[in-house]
Parts: sequence; structure tokens; C-alpha cells
Amino acid sequence: MEDILQQIARQEEVLILIIIFTAVTIMSIVKAFTRLIARLASERTRREIAAYIAEGSMTPEQGEKLLASSKQNNGSCGCG
Repeated sequence: MEDILQQIARQEEVLILIIIFTAVTIMSIVKAFTRLIARLASERTRREIAAYIAEGSMTPEQGEKLLASSKQNNGSCGCG
């Protein structure tokens, strides 16, 4: 194993490509998890608003306004 690592370290071009590939892979995974968490939060918000409307503590019009405002603000958070 050490021989392989030493051989790779001697070939700087290969080492740089491995580092770049690893960084891109990690960034892709993090971005995917970020999108997943955002979708889950959005769905939770929709369910909570629907529950408030069903129990009568919120009107459907108020729920529509809240959902519309959350859709507007979704793209302006600056995180992707």
C-alpha cells in the first residue's frame, strides 16, 4: 500500500487530478444533501399549513398567502 502511495506522490499530475476529483465529488454530495433537506423542510411547511387550515385556525386564503411567500423567498436565500 505504501508503495502505491509513494508512486502516486511522485506523479504530481495524477495526485492533482485525484484531489480535484475528490473535491468535486464531495461538493456534489453536499449539494445533493442540501437540496434534500430543503425539500423536506418545504414539504413539512406545506403539511403544517394544511393542518392549520383543517383545524380551522387558519383560512385557506391565509394558507395560500403563506405558501406563495415561502415560494418567493425560496430562491433568495443565496445558498444555491
